[in-house]
Amino acid sequence: MGALLSFFGGSAFRMVWGELSSWFTAKQDHKHEMEKLELQGKLDQQTFANNIEQIKTQADLGMREIVVKSQADQDVADANSFVEAMKTVNQPTGTKWVDAWNASVRPAYASIALMLWVFQLYEQEWVMAAFDLELFGAIVGFYFADRSLRHRGK
Repeated sequence: MGALLSFFGGSAFRMVWGELSSWFTAKQDHKHEMEKLELQGKLDQQTFANNIEQIKTQADLGMREIVVKSQADQDVADANSFVEAMKTVNQPTGTKWVDAWNASVRPAYASIALMLWVFQLYEQEWVMAAFDLELFGAIVGFYFADRSLRHRGK
């Protein structure tokens, strides 16, 4: 009996314990691998979602860049056409009465507008409201600053 207990207590017990221990370790390793795979799957999904969001953002920025560029090109084209129109606006047509009319419209309009404003100031007993002060500043800026800068080529 001692021999049997020695045999089962020594080699057999170690064998059984070794097998149980290996099985338990394998089970733990398998569980750990499954958790790693699940976490990796979640991480891959999040990375994919982030990549899709970045692609959408880049596409949106690309579209905005195209819109801004086209607006800037349109603004440049508008400014160039305005400059070309302003170059031809003061050129004489060759017909004296048309040229005289064109030369008198702006000064006549400015004179009438100034006379109406002076009449309004007279009605207000020469007390200038905020609007009158702003209008006065615009007129002074146009007639004096704008013309002096234009003569200096600025």
